[in-house]
Amino acid sequence: MKVNEIRELSTEEIIAKIKESKEELFNLRFQQATGNLEKPSRIKELRHTVARMKTVLKERELGK
Repeated sequence: MKVNEIRELSTEEIIAKIKESKEELFNLRFQQATGNLEKPSRIKELRHTVARMKTVLKERELGK
């Protein structure tokens, strides 16, 4: 998800997306631990997406 796409979402939608992404990240880590992970790059991708969403939330909080 690109930053511009994230900025178009409302704050509530971003928070919901963060929650979904963290749940998916948990499941991927569990799959990795059991050796069933097919796409390891998805973990890094999700971590970056969550960080982008948190950054946009912080920007809004600070009033930028």
